Amino acid sequence: MQLNWRLKAFNELSNYELYEILKLRSKVFVVEQNCVFQDMDDKDTKCLHLMGFTDNVLVAYSRIVPAGVSYAEASIGRVVTDPDYRSKGLGKELMRLSVEKTIEAYGNLPIRIGAQLYLKAFYESMGFAQVSDTYMEDGIPHIEMVKNN
Repeated sequence: MQLNWRLKAFNELSNYELYEILKLRSKVFVVEQNCVFQDMDDKDTKCLHLMGFTDNVLVAYSRIVPAGVSYAEASIGRVVTDPDYRSKGLGKELMRLSVEKTIEAYGNLPIRIGAQLYLKAFYESMGFAQVSDTYMEDGIPHIEMVKNN
C-alpha cells in the first residue's frame, strides 16, 4: 500500500489534518484501547506531525517531539495505525520514517520512547532497547526504550 506522507509543524496543519489526527488518535487510544486519558496534552503545538494518507484518509500517524518536552532526548509518540489498515506493514514504515524525520529535525542523537509493553518486540526490531522497568500509564503497562543512532 502506497501512502502519501506529510510532515508538518502544528501551525502548518490544516483544520482537516488536525481533525483527522485527533479522530484517529481517539479511535485507537480512547475507543479501541478503552483508555480514558487527556490526549490533548499541550505538547502537540511543539511537535512535528507525520501523517500517512491513502485516498485522503489518515491511516498512520506519529508525533515527533523535540528534546526537553517529553524526555531529555527527542522522542516519537502517539504512534498509531488505523485498525482497518493493519497487517500491511504500515507500522514499520511509519516508525522508519519517524526515526528518519526525527534525525533530520534534531540531529543524529538518541531517541527515547514510552512504549506499550506488548509492542516491545516490534520496537526492538526497529533498533530500540528497553531502558526502564515496566510502569503503568493510563492503565496500560509501558516501558521506556531508547534508540542510539
